[in-house]
Amino acid sequence: MTPRKPATARDGETLSAHLVAAAGRLLSRHGAAGLTVRAIAKEAQVADGVLYNHFADKEELIALALQAHVRSVEEGLPPLPTAAGSGTLEDNLRAYVTYGLALHLAILPAFAGLVAHPRILHRFAELSMPVAQGPHLRAALTAYLHAEQALGRLAPDADPDAAATMIVGACHELILPHLFHGTPAAEIEFPPGFADHLVATCLRGIAPKQAGTGGV
Repeated sequence: MTPRKPATARDGETLSAHLVAAAGRLLSRHGAAGLTVRAIAKEAQVADGVLYNHFADKEELIALALQAHVRSVEEGLPPLPTAAGSGTLEDNLRAYVTYGLALHLAILPAFAGLVAHPRILHRFAELSMPVAQGPHLRAALTAYLHAEQALGRLAPDADPDAAATMIVGACHELILPHLFHGTPAAEIEFPPGFADHLVATCLRGIAPKQAGTGGV
């Protein structure tokens, strides 16, 4: 029996985009574990072999679906503060932490299921990744901090790259170990005040204040 031609493809969407969207829906619902060509074809309502007419292999299709999944999550998040000099540095950094936690909580389950599939992760890493709101989160935060530094709102000897790595890395650390231990994303809880404490540590450091000097 010939599969029914997918309605979305008839409505103007290319078949390759339709297949990527179908794989992305499966990633969102079930993660990457057990994602097969047959499951993707069934979701897209096409024959299994159709996938190989549009992609080099399953790894390429899933990598593109991961990219689409990340972009979809990004589109549902509030915009990041990117205008240096607007608002307070503390509030803006807190917004980046909140954004990073929401983003990683939504997308990391799919990636955690791919640890045993390095070829897919390699394909994903090779993709151009301008996400919905611009560059990678760490790159966006680094650029923002450099801009704030140019305005004098960040110490001239501060390292924006290291600060961005610390903040984004903390968001990973809070979520990824839970997923490797099998904790469902819906059950992951953040420590109370995590964003506030992380921002305060980033801005004020952990070394004791020298006598006669004020805080940041």
